[in-house]
Amino acid sequence: MDQAHFLLYKSNMPHAPLKPAILSYNLFGEVRDLPDVVHCETIAARSVLHDWEFAPHRHARLHQVLLIARGGGRATLEGREHRLRPMDVVNVPAGQVHGFHFKPGTQGWVVTLTSETLDEVLTPPEGLGRALSEAAVLRGTPPMRRLMTDIFAEHGGRDFARAHVLKALSATLLGLVARAMTANKARGGPVHGASLIRKFETMLDVHFHEHWTVAHYAGALKVTPTHLSRLTREAFGCPASHMIRDRVVREARRNLVYTNLSISTIAYALGFDDPAYFSRTFAQATGLSPREFRERIHAAK
Repeated sequence: MDQAHFLLYKSNMPHAPLKPAILSYNLFGEVRDLPDVVHCETIAARSVLHDWEFAPHRHARLHQVLLIARGGGRATLEGREHRLRPMDVVNVPAGQVHGFHFKPGTQGWVVTLTSETLDEVLTPPEGLGRALSEAAVLRGTPPMRRLMTDIFAEHGGRDFARAHVLKALSATLLGLVARAMTANKARGGPVHGASLIRKFETMLDVHFHEHWTVAHYAGALKVTPTHLSRLTREAFGCPASHMIRDRVVREARRNLVYTNLSISTIAYALGFDDPAYFSRTFAQATGLSPREFRERIHAAK
């Protein structure tokens, strides 16, 4: 059997039993370090150590797409249980609570992208971000499976243009997943999500550089600030104010990595009147000053 078939979803699960609180796992790049452009891995051997059971948890800045090749089991997405069968695809947006129980011997793939990479590969006018913001299980297709194996193979190599090819393959995979999810909605399929949260996230992308407060967003959504923060806590485990800050910081991270703009220029472009205040905000969110963050990234290249 081809080695690529011995693949299974991995999410760096702990060895401790399930606790009452929802756990939040820090994988590559979630807190201090920018990750590889895309991550694709297998944990067939490691899954045995956890008895094929992964407790409900969330990832703050990571989006994951899982495809079951063989076997199956159950997925828990935002408290709803779904049966998993061969050729099922699981879409897990950042911040969504998810857990898995796989049948022993289950094989499959998982592709993981950071919010920054997601911003790079999605085409905003097409609404892919909104479609992919739902946690869902849907039927996969042969093209999706081929893309998974191609991403896995490319990720394991170090060929010229690797980052470009990984982004292109991942963008295509996300497009097919978003298309399938949109088709499910059109047929009345069960895709779970909160429309108000999706509207809030869309507004964040438009107004984050204007530094709108929670009250501004809540007013535009015709809800109270308390209600908006309650919804974001339920969906992402944090108040709306943290999401507002994190959207600005996410844009700052992208600028620090992918441009040569000065820190002051980035600060002003993101709507800060004082670069020093921008640096303090960035450090509170990431644990590093903008200069330290950029130096660490450049040192890793």
